[in-house]
Amino acid sequence: MLSVALRTLRTRWVTFVGSFVALSLGVALIAVMGLALASSLNAPERRPERFAAAPVVVKGQDTLRVPTPIGDRTQKLTQPNAVPAKTLAALKRLGTVTEDRSFAVRAKNAPGDLVGHPWSTAAGAPYELDAGRAPKAAGEVVVSGDWAAVGRQVRTDLGTVTVVGTVRGFGFEDAVFYTDAQAARLAPVSTQLVVDAGAAAVRQAVAGSSGVSVLTGTQRRLADADPDRDSEALTAMNAMFGTAGGVSGFVSVFVVASTFAFAVAQRRREFGLLRTAGATPGQIRRMVFAEALVVGVLASAAGCVLGAYAAPYLARWVVDGGLAPSWFTIGDHTWPYHMAFWTGLLVALCGVVAASWRAGKTGPAQALREASVDSRTMTWGRWLFGGGLLVTAAVTLALALVSGPGDLLHRKTYVSRPMLLITAVALLSPVLVRPLTRLIAWLPAQLPGAGGMLVRENAAAGVRRTAAIAAPVLVTVALAGSLLGATATLNEAKATETRAQTRADFVVSPAGAAGFDTATVERLRAVPGAEVSAISSSAVYVLEDGVALIKSEARAADPKLLADTVRLPVAAGRVTDLDDDSIIVNEEWARHTVGQRVSVWLGDGTKKSLRIAAVMSIGTGNNGVYVTPANAPRAPVDRIDVKVADADTAAVAAGLRTALRSSGGQVFTKDQWVQASYPETNDTTRIGFMLVLGIALLYTGISLANTLVMATSDRVRDLAVLRLAGATTWQVLRLVAAEALMVVVVGGVLGLLVAGLNLLGMWSALGLLSVWSPIEIPWTAIGSAVGACAVLAVVSAVAPAGLRGEVGRTAQAETSEREGSAIATAIFRGPVKGSRPCAASMLSTTSTSSRSQSKRVDAER
Repeated sequence: MLSVALRTLRTRWVTFVGSFVALSLGVALIAVMGLALASSLNAPERRPERFAAAPVVVKGQDTLRVPTPIGDRTQKLTQPNAVPAKTLAALKRLGTVTEDRSFAVRAKNAPGDLVGHPWSTAAGAPYELDAGRAPKAAGEVVVSGDWAAVGRQVRTDLGTVTVVGTVRGFGFEDAVFYTDAQAARLAPVSTQLVVDAGAAAVRQAVAGSSGVSVLTGTQRRLADADPDRDSEALTAMNAMFGTAGGVSGFVSVFVVASTFAFAVAQRRREFGLLRTAGATPGQIRRMVFAEALVVGVLASAAGCVLGAYAAPYLARWVVDGGLAPSWFTIGDHTWPYHMAFWTGLLVALCGVVAASWRAGKTGPAQALREASVDSRTMTWGRWLFGGGLLVTAAVTLALALVSGPGDLLHRKTYVSRPMLLITAVALLSPVLVRPLTRLIAWLPAQLPGAGGMLVRENAAAGVRRTAAIAAPVLVTVALAGSLLGATATLNEAKATETRAQTRADFVVSPAGAAGFDTATVERLRAVPGAEVSAISSSAVYVLEDGVALIKSEARAADPKLLADTVRLPVAAGRVTDLDDDSIIVNEEWARHTVGQRVSVWLGDGTKKSLRIAAVMSIGTGNNGVYVTPANAPRAPVDRIDVKVADADTAAVAAGLRTALRSSGGQVFTKDQWVQASYPETNDTTRIGFMLVLGIALLYTGISLANTLVMATSDRVRDLAVLRLAGATTWQVLRLVAAEALMVVVVGGVLGLLVAGLNLLGMWSALGLLSVWSPIEIPWTAIGSAVGACAVLAVVSAVAPAGLRGEVGRTAQAETSEREGSAIATAIFRGPVKGSRPCAASMLSTTSTSSRSQSKRVDAER
């Protein structure tokens, strides 16, 4: 049987090439994502930067460590602590101690991330003067880099200074060095020290200080700003590549399985001829399976090679986009190739399992069929798996809405759920395609001429062909609508929350991350008619279930002023009951009953027992907790709400801007604040979705073109009959283009249905969380995806029909006989081994009768 398949390959090369292309690209996609994911698992150890030349660095407590039955749980403190005074005195007896300080500096026509330090810490890098001298007075500074020359006057948010020296920059920061005394005034708290003494003596001196750490060697990098930025970047990349890899793997498996099943379904008449020649159902199945095995091995190997070539380009793209550190490259990993190869081979074999079973059941009469109407397109397997997946999607959605609607707002949930529905709708698509096609084409079919009717009937008759071509469009539209729609809907919900919770007439925000200093807050309070509520950012930590140390964002404000300027979504209790011995929590907390006491750790690690004064609804997850300023030590004021009390609004606004003149900041009205704080998808998520959708669109576009070429090459006889009936070449090509557009519309409608169902689930979850906002459908993205698919579909359908001459006259009427003749020739050369006995004359008579009947039917038409 395999020899018969090989001898007839020349008549089916388009189908084999189409399957090969689809599978090789799918395997390449899986290999690229696997290599990127493997390379993002580990970060190289970063060397010390600011303290590369420092002998020993001592850090105050910056980590909360809580013992539990399963080991210590840790969290980084929001407000690190200084080295205790007693320990500092002991260290000074050992040698020279330099107190390090870091604070933000903002200046016009300067780098946006300036950071101030005392000059005595410059030797730790070491920084060396390139020009000028060291600072000696409060108004003098030394800067790194070449953005300011010696002698230049620089106006900063901390006052006007004169540049008296410059040092060569190392690239990891843009430093501004003040005198030690001035740096101490600007940043009174020092959380780390440089000690010029032996490490053993230093460790002995700090032995009795809780949380104080001694850093030497490569551990000194922990004293640098954001020492975990590489691992955090890799964690974000790992999540991005994991999401992209999962979605890409699903898309490739989905499209490859659909392509292979369609390729087998195209060969019904061939299988009918083989059955007429005496081939058994088992031989047909083994032949189809062997063909899939050969194509699977070759295509999977080619895909792995292509993936190895393409992965470095992806790495350079994420580095250039700022998503990955500059050192990120594709490593030498082998497991992604194994995963991609065996996945591709398994998908190829699984894709033809059901199809080969149907092929084996093909009767000899199929060789005589002239009709192209698909029958029994819905097998029991499609009903079982399609219905099962649809029920699973509905049940899991209902359970999530009942037990934890907030889970539906998590990225991993709204990224994975569409795959379930896409697969279910694709399996059930033969049921939907025919009525949907007739509905969409109803109006064109009413127009004068037979074109609209032919488009409708051809698409409705060839259900398998229509479903196979619509599948890539379904995937693209469903993913674009679900992923982009979910983020847009969630962002709109967060904006709705902000709008509902803001009662202030004005919101004042600082110019940088350092927040407002005490002097600025007092100047704002002094503005006539302004009721000022200063809000600080901190955190609290709670141990839940005895093993999980949870960090919650905390906002600190005066309770009365908070109630006047913010409308919190309180479900129980009162905001005004908040005091220094209480806390406002949300319903996500394990304990959220008013009056209960809960043990928490504050932002500086202090443990306290606080009474629950009020409980807020969960909302979109950004409500956090609220405490008084006494329970947020050293937390910076990063927002000021202003309520106008019996005064002119314009005058108050002018007074607020005047008060901010020296320190910087911006005054927003309520509407401006809602617009300015409108949530935006972070870069990692945005580019990750772009990567997922870009890959999906590219791959499904290629698969769409590939499937259309396969489908068009299989319709030689249909197009030839139209030409014999008197249709011109242009009319036939227009018909082919219209059918391609019809199928794209069908796939787009099914994809929109999937996206709508997913977004409806998210909208229901938001409603249960007391956030009522509209569903945001990304019409632009969906329209672009459908438009791109439509262009590809028309080109891929019309080009083969025109270039291959498949709309010619008489010669095309015989083309459909080539396959049967090739099979007959192959069979007559020798009997099919293991087949049932049959007369060669039976095949000859059948073939001749078939050709005669075909010509008579064509002549009558």
